[in-house]
Amino acid sequence: MSTWDDATGPDFGPADRPGPPPLTMEERAGVLDDLAELEVFRTLLEPTGIKGIVVDCPDCDEEHHVDWALMQANLRQLLDEGQTGRHEPPFDPNPDDYVSWDYASGYADGIAAAAEHEADTEPRGRHARDD
Repeated sequence: MSTWDDATGPDFGPADRPGPPPLTMEERAGVLDDLAELEVFRTLLEPTGIKGIVVDCPDCDEEHHVDWALMQANLRQLLDEGQTGRHEPPFDPNPDDYVSWDYASGYADGIAAAAEHEADTEPRGRHARDD
């Protein structure tokens, strides 16, 4: 018998290690809002060639380029498990293909404001009482 025979779990730690605490209702609501926003961002930006979101990682002080599907999976995992796992970043991503969350949010706000302005300035049909 070797020391490997007693190993448990993916990192050979105790199998009964407690997981993260569950998300609070406010945290869950925030993640659900992020999922909804992400879908809007993807709908607006993917047709322009943007592949996903760039995230500043506080653990390694580097930018991580996360495609739309992986970002969605990370948020869903956060809802389900209270944490996200580590994922392999894309190989040699082109930074021009990714935008920050703030950029995506501003872009979506700009599109919404332009649509609202367009709706406000469209000529409206005449009403019989206008005569």
